[in-house]
Amino acid sequence: MAIHEHLPPIRKRELEQIGWTKARELAKVARRDRQAFESAPWVHKAHTMPREEFKREVDRYLTGKDTEAWEILYFKAYKSQLPVIEQALETAGLMLGSDKSRGYCLEMICADFLAGVSSEVGNQDVLLRSLTRLALGLPKDQVMDLIRSIQVGI
Repeated sequence: MAIHEHLPPIRKRELEQIGWTKARELAKVARRDRQAFESAPWVHKAHTMPREEFKREVDRYLTGKDTEAWEILYFKAYKSQLPVIEQALETAGLMLGSDKSRGYCLEMICADFLAGVSSEVGNQDVLLRSLTRLALGLPKDQVMDLIRSIQVGI
């Protein structure tokens, strides 16, 4: 017996109105919940939420974790620049942990740059934001070590 035979019916017209991308996300919830799947609240969310927000809602429901919105960045880099960029990302990955994404590594490289520039020009707000974001990326035990080091230095 197929899974769709156990699920509450969702009218084809409703699926057409929400679009196939959102319908695919609905199917993930239906597969997990099986007979306990309640289609009405999910169809309503699909109607009212933008596509990416609905996808995050489904991911949050399925994994129990809240995911941050993301965006793909496009920019041109010359072939002569790639070795420097790759080496910086690789080095950041080694320092931050191999489980970190390249996007996170790039963010930390930029945060480090901003922290250096901000300290030179006296913009303490940017420096504080950069340091905070950097500290939040550390494992909890290292954050605690950092806090203790700061308290000793004050």
